[in-house]
Amino acid sequence: MQQSEKVYLIDTNVVLRYLLGDHKRFSPKAASFMQDLAQGLKKAEIPPIVVVECIYVMEKFYEIPKSEIVDKLSRILNTKGIVNPDKSEILNALMKYGNSSFDIVDCFLASKSSPQYPIVSFDKDFKKLKAFYEEL
Repeated sequence: MQQSEKVYLIDTNVVLRYLLGDHKRFSPKAASFMQDLAQGLKKAEIPPIVVVECIYVMEKFYEIPKSEIVDKLSRILNTKGIVNPDKSEILNALMKYGNSSFDIVDCFLASKSSPQYPIVSFDKDFKKLKAFYEEL
């Protein structure tokens, strides 16, 4: 029986150390791992919750502009070795986040919504995100 290929789950601290290059020991290790992904030597997923946490930390703690956050995370998600099955939803959420005043969670919900999978909310602002939703 053939073993399936290993797919790594990337944690927030790896993404941040790579993007920020701010840690003498960890940043080079993160950069090396990301280089392996870019070359297709390894495969990995970045769970949506990690994307949310990265945004929160970069926005609130490091005060990085929203457009720069979107650019950096989009580049990583478009790396050859990133194999998220939900990659298009995450990228769509990042675009909505970058082009609006909405928080990333609302943008994720809007990106995932469909006529068969509507958001239920009290928030009428989902209309502005062109989301499928039903108001309670």
